[in-house]
Amino acid sequence: MGGGRTADSGSWVGGPAVGRRPTVGVLALQGAFAEHASALAAVGARPVLVRTPAGLDALDAVVLPGGESTTMSKLLDSSGLRAPLSEALAEGMPAFGTCAGLILLARSVADGRPDQRSFGVLDVAVLRNGYGRQRESFEAPVPVDAVGEPPFPGVFIRAPRITSVGEAVAVLASVGGDPVLVSQGPLLAAAFHPELAGDLRLHRLFLQRVLERV
Repeated sequence: MGGGRTADSGSWVGGPAVGRRPTVGVLALQGAFAEHASALAAVGARPVLVRTPAGLDALDAVVLPGGESTTMSKLLDSSGLRAPLSEALAEGMPAFGTCAGLILLARSVADGRPDQRSFGVLDVAVLRNGYGRQRESFEAPVPVDAVGEPPFPGVFIRAPRITSVGEAVAVLASVGGDPVLVSQGPLLAAAFHPELAGDLRLHRLFLQRVLERV
């Protein structure tokens, strides 16, 4: 079985990693969830598409994909996923948020809709569409020491800009002086779309981090 909550403490714990593929949920309400699922399968995880609260059962980790953050925020409410996912993240479930997923994890979101809510578990402030709208989307090499050479192909589509990071946040990569890949405890987050890059190294890095915790 995968991860779950301990009966005594209520905190999230992983299941046994030996001899099995970690089960990684992919939030599948909107956005590039299929691409994430394919990448996770390619690096040895067992991806599960999560659309209802029951989909969170027995997961080792979860991915919050790129997409439209305000739409995803509304669908978290209508699907009933917001409360149980918020609880799982607060209790330490490993998570990988990309683009809109970064916004959902962030402590503070500027230029969002008044009714847009994030989980607030990642101590960063972000500016929604901080690099411009759709027509300002771009690609740029992202040097990431944790995955080695060559630089990771960064695909920035209506990307959020990280404007500040807390003391507990490690900046793993920057572009133009701005952090674009960060981590904090069990959380990994990117301002760009690694699921669209045709490069599996960041999914492999995330899976390695999950295996260290399960």
